[in-house]
Amino acid sequence: MISPIKIVIVGGGTSGYMAAAALTGLVSPSLAQVRLIESAEIGTVGVGEATLPHIKEFNDSLGIDEADFMRKTQASFKLGIEFRDWGKLGNNYIHPFGDFGQPIAGVEFRHFWTKSKRLGISRPLEVYSYAIAAARNMRFDFPSEDRDSIKSTFSYAYHFDASLYAAFLREFAQDRGLSRTEGKVIGVALKPENGHIASLTLQSGEIVQGDLFIDCSGFRGLLIEEQLHAGWESWAHWLPCDRAYAVPTERSDDFMPCTRSSSLEAGWQWRVPLQHRTGNGYVYSSGFINDQAASDRLMGNLDATAMAEPRQVRFQAGRRKHSWFKNCIGLGLASGFLEPLESTSIYLVQIAVANLIQLFPTRSMDSRLAKEFNRLIDVEYERIRDFLILHYHANQRDEALWEYTRNMSVPDSLTYKIDQFRHRGQILRHKDGLFNPASWLAVLTGQDIIPQGYDRLADNLDESAIHAKMDELSARIAANVSEMPRHDELVRDYCFLAASRKAESIMLGATQ
Repeated sequence: MISPIKIVIVGGGTSGYMAAAALTGLVSPSLAQVRLIESAEIGTVGVGEATLPHIKEFNDSLGIDEADFMRKTQASFKLGIEFRDWGKLGNNYIHPFGDFGQPIAGVEFRHFWTKSKRLGISRPLEVYSYAIAAARNMRFDFPSEDRDSIKSTFSYAYHFDASLYAAFLREFAQDRGLSRTEGKVIGVALKPENGHIASLTLQSGEIVQGDLFIDCSGFRGLLIEEQLHAGWESWAHWLPCDRAYAVPTERSDDFMPCTRSSSLEAGWQWRVPLQHRTGNGYVYSSGFINDQAASDRLMGNLDATAMAEPRQVRFQAGRRKHSWFKNCIGLGLASGFLEPLESTSIYLVQIAVANLIQLFPTRSMDSRLAKEFNRLIDVEYERIRDFLILHYHANQRDEALWEYTRNMSVPDSLTYKIDQFRHRGQILRHKDGLFNPASWLAVLTGQDIIPQGYDRLADNLDESAIHAKMDELSARIAANVSEMPRHDELVRDYCFLAASRKAESIMLGATQ
């Protein structure tokens, strides 16, 4: 009989407890014994409040009740990301979690939109997006399961309090066998024969042995970098923002089911609406603005009363050269950092955990598993990197940061994508990696990169037929959205339902 592998997670926070929840919820105790070590003396970054639709898949895979999760994490729904003043001042577009239109006669909808623009019809692309129409009107409802319905053409994510989410997953994992230790790691012993981690020494004097160690110690990389020296690849020359100030404010009446990103002179400001407050922050480059000016800019640009003093976080864009190195996996900030412009931080934790489970090792730590894990993670990082660079590179602003990012050399992979789209609206599809063609379409067109041509098969339909289909589609979207519940009312009722179910369950338990 094969003995279970001993997995030791160092660090809590969102990444540590996502790993713990998945490993205890999806892997049998006969295969893995999971222990998490964290210290209250070491704080967490804790500003990752916006997510992508994949997080719903993660929660669903664990059997988490959505309404209960939303109530306990003060969550709201998210249909996309609104970008203000990106590309140039006055721009306003939304990157939606959903499609633009539907194929017509087997041809992607964007080609008909491009053709109509060349014919002088200038209706914005967003009127053909169900998710955008709902977000603009501060409406929300769950997607239809009928794949033929226009109501099925979108998905959704969440805004939540990251510290509450970590606490929620902590309880979930402990109920399923997680062993948690409050303690500080003060020593690491390596195996002389191969340099793998043999054990950790805690401040209490306890020695913790393990087969696989998961480093969730944040930017520090206590195990993956300080001990194993996995190496770092900097992308700061492409993504020069290296600092952020974060501050919560009281919740305002603007409860839009969208994250908001507003471009500023030396970076951008985020706005994330939660049930009990709004998260705000200014991501900026210290090479183009000093800290005090950045703090003042953020505090002067809030739409509600601040609930605390702004807190600074320093970082550098890049990734570990090896996310799985020897018998250690870097997770979350210990693996790499890409600024939260497209809410990718929690996704990168999720996909790493999913890949680990898919490539689950034995105690022998087969290096071929690590090699494939690193290949998959590198693909994720590189494709997200290109997507983020696009936001900066495609701009017409005249401030110093924006002139630098407009004129900088970008990865060949991004240049190729832009050229293919500019030529005739082609958007590359990949088997692996984040962001589908609709995402690229939103940002490319939102920042004024418009195709010079289109798929010639769009000429199979005459102009009147195309216009009739496009008009009918936008009218159907508008009509359906007008009947959706208000976002704030649905969240309130949904969380109230969760509380009622919980109370009913407790009462039934007491009477049995």
